[in-house]
Amino acid sequence: MTMRFLLPFIAVASVYSGHVLAEVRPPKPATSQKKPTVPKVVQPKWKVFTPPDKSFSVLMPGRPKKKTQVQKTYMGKINLEMFVAQPPQQEVVYLVTYNSFPFNYAQMAKPQTILNQARDNTLKATRSNLVNQRNIRSSNGHPGKEIEYVDSAGKITKARMYFAEGRLYQVMAIVSKKQKPTLEKTIVGYLDSFQLVLKK
Repeated sequence: MTMRFLLPFIAVASVYSGHVLAEVRPPKPATSQKKPTVPKVVQPKWKVFTPPDKSFSVLMPGRPKKKTQVQKTYMGKINLEMFVAQPPQQEVVYLVTYNSFPFNYAQMAKPQTILNQARDNTLKATRSNLVNQRNIRSSNGHPGKEIEYVDSAGKITKARMYFAEGRLYQVMAIVSKKQKPTLEKTIVGYLDSFQLVLKK
């Protein structure tokens, strides 16, 4: 069995197909005869968020909602933890996901193989086209990959993935084409704020 079949599906598709896609849509226009007014953008209060296991920290626009999904693989059940936040009146969603691999697999697989397969699965699941990619490292030296891709609806995702201590972490911002120019610096700041806080 080749390495690509050993990797479980990383459920980025569920992030797109569920509530997140609905949330990224712009608010419905007013139905009155008056000229629609442009809603004032509410600036969110960004705060450092740390999950219960304290494995990472990241700046988030308010407290994110936590969701857990169970993925069945030949290796057994794998939990995908998701933390999702969306500022009001903005066409953007910020999220962090992670999943742990069984110990034996995490020891056997090469980090770049895992990162490349996660990239390929993400593009396939979301039916997206890759725009940019580069290899990166976390501030404490763990291997990673940054990718940017566009889906068929025109939504743009910028994501950074890291493999550390048997886990794959994914930090993402999904934004509409319309709001990308005004939110680009904010998205980069969000991605830059992510820090792995792992056991020594």
